[in-house]
Amino acid sequence: MSLQYDLHSHSRSSDGALSPSELVARAAAQGVSHLALTDHDTTAGLAQAQQAAQQLGINLINGIELSVTWNKHCFHIVGLNIAPDCPVLMTGMAKIQAIRWARVEKIANLLEKKKIFGSFAAVTQAAGQTGMITRSHFADFLCQQQYVESEQAAFDTYLAEGKSAYVSTTWAGLDEAVSWINAAGGVAVLAHPMRYHLTMSWMKRFLTAFKDCGGRGIEVVTGRANPDEVRRAALLAQQFSLACSVGSDFHNPKNPWLELGRLAPLPEHSQPVWDLF
Repeated sequence: MSLQYDLHSHSRSSDGALSPSELVARAAAQGVSHLALTDHDTTAGLAQAQQAAQQLGINLINGIELSVTWNKHCFHIVGLNIAPDCPVLMTGMAKIQAIRWARVEKIANLLEKKKIFGSFAAVTQAAGQTGMITRSHFADFLCQQQYVESEQAAFDTYLAEGKSAYVSTTWAGLDEAVSWINAAGGVAVLAHPMRYHLTMSWMKRFLTAFKDCGGRGIEVVTGRANPDEVRRAALLAQQFSLACSVGSDFHNPKNPWLELGRLAPLPEHSQPVWDLF
């Protein structure tokens, strides 16, 4: 059996549609041999995912996706092969979760000013006790209540930067987040580098800072990347001596464009990030 890695995925413990066990089952059905569950700012789903992976014969890699702010820009840093019970990481997660909860309350208040009521109760119920609330939960609420026709329309109308319910948020510092991942024995990886729409000059500044903090990897093959984006990411990996990761960023089976394991192979001469585990 050939090895198929997918090192970026989400469950209902953050903003995914499937439970951790359902996610693992879908990955197995898609032929994934090595799956990382990387929920936003939480490791709550890892125990259930590990149990399902053992039953289905999948290698489950403990992961997380941390929100960071660098030079007033938001970036996502994936931590792979982490120890979920690391006290340093747990303290860091609690910090980001507190920031996230404050944002939830602010978004709900802004929607109320637009005469849209009930969002706070709806998103907290949808997320459950262990779930992390993201803007996608608010987008789902706006769709269900028929304020908009689609999740994208919810962002375009209310939730995106510059819109009426957008809340500017300062997350963890880059150096903090990478130090938490490293303390947990993990590998810090920049997620979907081409999605930040940075100039190459700014991306190189960021990667210099990332390397200086102890970052070790970059996603080269992602669920939405076209061949040119893969080529550019691979070139950045080479220039900055970063290991190369692959990840679909799967959230929901209703999105046919982002499927578990449906990923191009790494370009030749790439150092796979799993060599660091």
